[in-house]
This record gives sequence, C-alpha cells and structure tokens, in this order.
Amino acid sequence: MDQPDKLKYPVGTFSLDKDVTPEKRATWIAEIAGLPQSVRRAVQGLSKEQLDIPYREGGWNTRQIVHHLADSHMNTLIRLKLCLTEKEPTITAYSQDAWARTADVLTVEPHVSIGILEGVHARMAVLLGSLAPADFARTYRHPERGPMDVDHTLQLYAWHGRHHLAQVAALRTRQDW
Repeated sequence: MDQPDKLKYPVGTFSLDKDVTPEKRATWIAEIAGLPQSVRRAVQGLSKEQLDIPYREGGWNTRQIVHHLADSHMNTLIRLKLCLTEKEPTITAYSQDAWARTADVLTVEPHVSIGILEGVHARMAVLLGSLAPADFARTYRHPERGPMDVDHTLQLYAWHGRHHLAQVAALRTRQDW
C-alpha cells in the first residue's frame, strides 16, 4: 500500500473473511458494541480547532468522521432490520461525501453523534447477538454493491469502526498538531 493509501486506510482496506466461525462473529459483535466508548475516548480533550483539522490532505476532519460513523451506522441498523424482516429488500444508497458536508455535520459537537452511536450500537449488538446461524446468510440488495449478507455487513461495520478510529488516532500523531 502506498503512502496516500496508508493514510486513507490506516488499518488496511476491508477484506471479507470467508472462514466465519461463531467465535469470530462474537468478536465482531463485541467490536461493534464497544465502538461508541472507543470514539468517546478518541475525541476526549480535543479542542474545536483540533476537531476541524483533516486527518490527511483531502480527508475529513474528526468532527466529520464522528458524524459519519453515526450516519453510516444508523443506516446499517435499518438495513439489517430490513434484511431480517423482508425477503432480500433493496436498500437505499446515499452519498457519504455529500452527507459529510451538511450543516449538522460541520457544526454540531461530536458528543451528539456519540450519543447516537451508543443507542444504535447497543441495539445492533443485541440484534446481531440474537441471530441464529442461518440468519447471517440473509441478504439485502445494495444498489451499487449487489447482494450483501448479514455476515458481510457485520464484518464490514466492525472494520469500519476500526478504520475511522485509526484515522482519528493518526491525526493525534501529526507533527503540526
């Protein structure tokens, strides 16, 4: 991975694990359950100015990352609920970059979205933890990615949290901080 990609993807790009076990699922669910507290710790003590510094050239700032996590993971909970209650529903895609430029994302304090993450992740962890093995094969249709099953979604969003936490951590190590 070249340097710009290393900055953009500090934990590497997403890679689907096809060898899924109940233990791995439990680990990913625990990561999802713990993300809100990890985000809270990651932004603790940051000034308004620090929240608004992009973690890399052309990247989002910490405020945008935190609000993006809430936006993205709210959508994920809804997608999972649709997937588990309907037969391969088609979900709605959205432009994460456009959402990251809306007034609420640019001005609202991150603790608001951390509160959203706490509620969404508590529900998501209970929902995912309640599933029977066959439920993880249920699918929804993403308009850009095609069919996605619950196992893929679980892995993707566990990675997604690690990915964005690492971006915030990268900002804290910058020399111009």
